[in-house]
Amino acid sequence: MKILFMGTPEFSVPVLRALLGAGHEITAVVTQPDREKGRGKAVQMSPVKEEALRCGIPVLQPERVRRPEAVEELKRYPSDLGVVVAFGQILPQEVLDLPRLGCVNVHASLLPLYRGASPIQQALLDGRTETGVTIMRMDAGLDTGDILLQRSIPIAPGETGGSLHDKLSELGAALIVPAVLGLSLGMLEGRAQEGETCYAGMIRKEAGEIDWSQPAEAIERKIRALSPWPSAYTVRSGKLLKIWKAETVREKAPLALPGTVTQADRESFTVCCGEGSLRVLSVQPEGRKRMETDAYLRGTPLEPGEVLGRLPEEGENAR
Repeated sequence: MKILFMGTPEFSVPVLRALLGAGHEITAVVTQPDREKGRGKAVQMSPVKEEALRCGIPVLQPERVRRPEAVEELKRYPSDLGVVVAFGQILPQEVLDLPRLGCVNVHASLLPLYRGASPIQQALLDGRTETGVTIMRMDAGLDTGDILLQRSIPIAPGETGGSLHDKLSELGAALIVPAVLGLSLGMLEGRAQEGETCYAGMIRKEAGEIDWSQPAEAIERKIRALSPWPSAYTVRSGKLLKIWKAETVREKAPLALPGTVTQADRESFTVCCGEGSLRVLSVQPEGRKRMETDAYLRGTPLEPGEVLGRLPEEGENAR
């Protein structure tokens, strides 16, 4: 089949490769414009663009795909089907109708759970025990179209946003090939979404700040969910301290203000939370590399009684 592929981040690349490996013709790849990234503000291509150029596929990068000039450009690349994977823009009906069989989306959740931009992280934040991938026929709503294929996987203990991202990306690649085959043969019928619906909104960098008044279990899930981006962090002596790995403490927590360090030894330190405590095992001080907590404590000792996090009177100056 002739396929118009729309995607941007690393999550989309295995799906593109799977379609090419199955012998489909990608008439064009549509991806987000090149952006400045990092401290040096170097302009970087999206992972999908890099893969498309490597494979000799035409690349389109409209600033807004709904603009008339962008739609006209898309019409130059006739296709049987549109495949959309984390493209990053909402498609108007005019674009959805361009391919002969319409467009399908590879979504990293068990729809209707976690419609929106951050389904992987939200499943971990909520403490779900399973998630999955849905191949959905697209309509004008936000992740509301009929389900074509769906497969679940368990969420392993200790799963991070990064590890779950990779598993679901590969699962999406495995599902897209039979989905496209079924559509091409007219043998794949969609079903309406039914059941519990949750929305997973865009996660921004400031969402990583730890609120020590929350339960230790919720904070531990947050640390895993936001790894590797935007990462969970607290504030110590006015500087950011990212926390990459922690575990809940089963022993009864001593009475202390949330954020108070209640124990520190050579290998770790423990922080009092709103409910329970959290033992911190891996950190990254501001301006330095990630390290195990024992290495951090050798260079920067920490004593019981110290309080982590921004105090109300510190305001934004503590950032």
